[in-house]
Amino acid sequence: MKLLITGGAGFIGSHVVRLFVNKYPQYQIVNLDKLTYAGNLENLRDVEKAPNYQFVKGDIVDADFVNALFAQHQFDGVLHLAAESHVDRSILDPLAFVQTNVIGTVNLLNAAKQSWQGNTEGKRFYHISTDEVYGSLDEGGYFLETTPYDPQSPYSASKAASDHFVRAYHNTYKLPMVISNCSNNYGSHQFPEKLIPLFIHNIQHNKPLPVYGKGENVRDWLWVEDHARAIDVIYHQGKDGDTYNIGGFNEWKNIDLIHLLCQQMDAKLGRAEGTSAQLISYVTDRAGHDLRYAIDAQKLMNELGWKPSVTFEEGLAKTIDWYLENTQWLDSVTSGAYQQYYQTQYQNR
Repeated sequence: MKLLITGGAGFIGSHVVRLFVNKYPQYQIVNLDKLTYAGNLENLRDVEKAPNYQFVKGDIVDADFVNALFAQHQFDGVLHLAAESHVDRSILDPLAFVQTNVIGTVNLLNAAKQSWQGNTEGKRFYHISTDEVYGSLDEGGYFLETTPYDPQSPYSASKAASDHFVRAYHNTYKLPMVISNCSNNYGSHQFPEKLIPLFIHNIQHNKPLPVYGKGENVRDWLWVEDHARAIDVIYHQGKDGDTYNIGGFNEWKNIDLIHLLCQQMDAKLGRAEGTSAQLISYVTDRAGHDLRYAIDAQKLMNELGWKPSVTFEEGLAKTIDWYLENTQWLDSVTSGAYQQYYQTQYQNR
């Protein structure tokens, strides 16, 4: 089997690539990534020389490139993770999110449709999406796979549009597909504009911890390695044309999460309890900030047997340990030096 994984140098994508390369040595894995600010090939140093792994630099917005790649490799499956994903960036530049998340997805769908025309046996297009397409919840209730879409930001609107296109290609062209919508991911190798790695870095360097509004926003947190395991299960066992929600069953108010992070950091850094919490500062809330996301992942658990392997406290401790043990990685990312890795490893050979 030959699989295309898009966005495989990113945070979640690199964990998926690593899992598939190591678990399925009989598969050929092609990792396609544009290597934007969030794509980091250092994330995959441990598998980059594996005989069943190949990296390709390219942009899914380039339809001719995508079509040529499919013609060359004749992929049996696609795991599509490539996306612009930061809400704040989407507010500043919505069109970039339309280009990558909508046009890029449709380019991949067209290429798969053309490549698999007349022979979809054993083929599958797996689109990885987000719980943000569902909008915002009040204090009660959970997002189900049947929850109507109500995106509130340019980012979530672009992901909702891409979800709809994937379903439309299934309904119109009978393209075999599955979709999953996940909650907030955390873990190793996450770009430090996201809350947890940003705050770990800031606490290490005694910098302010900027909290939107009063920190009352609630998120469900999913350990990235559990997400990769779920993607594996859904790709291989999910029902054609179906959607699966992936959540960690870990709802936390932002401010409560931050206090837990501060406590764990104080303990791990040998600081007096309460030291890191003094760095908390409150900043103006961002536009269209959804109050609460909460995923009901019972369908995935009941039908496919997946469940989270760690509590949030355990996953957070593992995450902090990784960043403290890999300060060189974090320094490289925050300085921008990681962007030279492709040049050194691939273009100068």
